[in-house]
Amino acid sequence: MNLAPQLDWQDRYAAKIATAEQAVRLIKPHQRILIGSGAAEPSGLVEAMVSHGTHLEGNEVVHLMTLGSAPYVQPGLEGRFRHTAFFIGANVRAAVQEGRADFMPVFLSEIPQLITSGRVHIHVALIQVSPPDRLGFVSLGVAVDIVRAAVDTADLILAEVNPNMPRTLGDSFLHVDRISQLVPVDVPLPELAPPPLDSISREIGRNVASLIPDGATLQMGIGKIPDATLAALTDRSDLGIHTEMLSDGVMQLAEMGIVTGRKKTFLPGKIVTSFVMGTRKLYEWIHDNPQVEMRQSGFTNDPFQIARNDQMMAINSALAVDLTGQVAADTVGGRFFSGIGGQVDFIRGAARSKGGRPIIALPATAKGGTVSRIQPVFEAGAGVVTSRGDIHYVVTEYGIADLWGRNIRQRTEALIGIAHPDFRSELLAAARERCYMFPG
Repeated sequence: MNLAPQLDWQDRYAAKIATAEQAVRLIKPHQRILIGSGAAEPSGLVEAMVSHGTHLEGNEVVHLMTLGSAPYVQPGLEGRFRHTAFFIGANVRAAVQEGRADFMPVFLSEIPQLITSGRVHIHVALIQVSPPDRLGFVSLGVAVDIVRAAVDTADLILAEVNPNMPRTLGDSFLHVDRISQLVPVDVPLPELAPPPLDSISREIGRNVASLIPDGATLQMGIGKIPDATLAALTDRSDLGIHTEMLSDGVMQLAEMGIVTGRKKTFLPGKIVTSFVMGTRKLYEWIHDNPQVEMRQSGFTNDPFQIARNDQMMAINSALAVDLTGQVAADTVGGRFFSGIGGQVDFIRGAARSKGGRPIIALPATAKGGTVSRIQPVFEAGAGVVTSRGDIHYVVTEYGIADLWGRNIRQRTEALIGIAHPDFRSELLAAARERCYMFPG
């Protein structure tokens, strides 16, 4: 077999090699620039865009949460860059809250359609990829999510090529011919170490785990509660994964033979995810791992695809829940804090799954135990991410409230029952004042 015609990409590849400073000169003013997500942010290109893109003005920068420093939101750069966050991470939160950056409320499942339809056209995609294989295909590595839609439609693609980027399988491949400039780098991917578990997280994790049977398929994010839940599942068997984000905890259960995917009714045997954030060990584990299948957010977060998994367990967090079952998850103190993300996508997908369970898990209190997260009514400016009609299970360290098919009085009783004991009488009085419960 003669592979020469398939291998002539190497000459074209060599002609595209540039420095980050040279590459960003191709960006024009008044364009929308997407930056790769999470640990796949091309930090060298981003820094060069800010440091050497003095010709730029009126450019919009968009992305999901990234692990970089986000220099484009620094005060004084508003004339050159305006950031729009699809999800608000810690690095851009102050800029959004101070009005120097914007927030777009949108379901994660719908962002790829916004991009491919042209409603949110991406002029430039700044990404980080693996080295090419023998046929000239690079891998998007740890972030396929909305990056897939961007590289499929962008007018200009600038890519850092990093040997530390794992070659992930699935919908992650892009031929070098689609990339305009290639910037070689050799830097470790940013890591997100699992936080230490405390007693409250462990108790919540045990309560959530009690809802998860053998053979279930899981969705969960990152943080103490997801990690505590995974740690409480070591006695289960044949669990599956269909999630938007993959963390170290899933890897550990897979290595223990607990996550096998054998009982999955949709894509059996596959750990399906759209992006990966964690430690270097996790990045090494997913490299060329046929068990892990990377898909774009329009697939992983589509409620109809999610529902194809029987016994789908969607485990999501919240900032507060009111006594009627409404969930606040993107605002704190009336100010934008994070985003809608994939919570509603998975809550609705799990609700439509045969034997599925949509779960909201949160500590009973905040601010050192001085504020109840179970609230009579949300504060002014708080946003409802998941409606009271979508809610099924709410879990705290004090137990499980099963709200689906319950009236307001029954919901109120169940939620007060899992609130911190210090706040139960106060919640009960507030519920009676609002006529949620019978007087007396």
